[in-house]
Amino acid sequence: MFLADTAAGPVETPALVYLFHALKVVAAFGVIMTVIPFLIWLERKMAAWIQLRDGPTKVGLPNWGILGPLKGWGAFGLLQPLADMIKLVLKEDFVPRRVSRVLFFIAPALMFVPIAFALAVIPFGWGFTWFDDLGNAFAIRYQIADFGVGILFALASLSVAVHGLSLGGWASNNKWATFGAVRAGAQLISYEAAMFMAVLAMVMAYGTLDMQDMVVDQATAFEGGWSIFGWGAFRQPLAFIIMLVCMFAESNRLPFDFPEAEAELVAGYHTEYGSMKFAMFFLGEYYGMCIQSALVVTLFLGGWSLPGIDPTPTEFLPSLAGPLIFCAKCAVFLWLYIQVRWTLPRFRFDQLMSLGWKKLIPLALANVVITALYLNLSS
Repeated sequence: MFLADTAAGPVETPALVYLFHALKVVAAFGVIMTVIPFLIWLERKMAAWIQLRDGPTKVGLPNWGILGPLKGWGAFGLLQPLADMIKLVLKEDFVPRRVSRVLFFIAPALMFVPIAFALAVIPFGWGFTWFDDLGNAFAIRYQIADFGVGILFALASLSVAVHGLSLGGWASNNKWATFGAVRAGAQLISYEAAMFMAVLAMVMAYGTLDMQDMVVDQATAFEGGWSIFGWGAFRQPLAFIIMLVCMFAESNRLPFDFPEAEAELVAGYHTEYGSMKFAMFFLGEYYGMCIQSALVVTLFLGGWSLPGIDPTPTEFLPSLAGPLIFCAKCAVFLWLYIQVRWTLPRFRFDQLMSLGWKKLIPLALANVVITALYLNLSS
């Protein structure tokens, strides 16, 4: 699955290949866990700028003489996420009375872990070919696991995450948390239907469930070279718009943050959570934003490819361009998440359900039917 076949048949896998695979896991997880604190800082700063405030400015370097001219420097508040983490770690892990203790404890993990699993099938680059001392070739792909049906695994993992929200709200024995849990279940089920049909249209267009093949298909859509018009966003613009709307709803972000809705439900499904349990819910939301952005980039924006750059390099140094391009594209959608949150107001809940069931689902279904007819007539 991960290794290239050689002319002489299967060969013993060198230990260095397994080291490459381990480094992929560490690098992918480490990058996201490094990006999330920066996202938290950026969200606070953008909210402040939009509201004509300064935002975090004081939490920076300590006022130590050894730091010289840098002592007491606020560093634009860049250490604010670190201060938040320390606060959550040291905070009392309070458990209310009459909660369902088992579900109350495992609910944060049921949200965070499935979302983290979805990262395993996201291809953030093509990879390179490594040769051992005997000349045997091994293909090292920039993808943690290649199941051949990666898009299905990613969607299934993201779907399971809603159970963490629902169980956490129900197990809290709090009416506001229960309201948030019910909203989370209704919202995610509603918008998953439209999102799945948008993905189905792309699977039909590419003719594969393998996410790496989808990116290569976009990069080689035109025989005489390729351009951005081979990207899925240009081949399936309606599916792209539907997916863009659904990714906000699936991530519980404004204007679809009804499971939390601080002005109505205190804090929604995590009202009774504190300390590291709340941190896992918090991290899960931002982790989900990263995964949703990666899925949109992979399906609709050519993944790690750009015009003029080889999408399937064989050497190590050229292959590094892929992850950098992929991260840059994802950063655009992460910025969009934050911009929309502090720009658009929250919908009413009946408007949310009406948009999902009366507009997005019929449009997504019509798009699937039209795509199927077109593919059959053109074949």
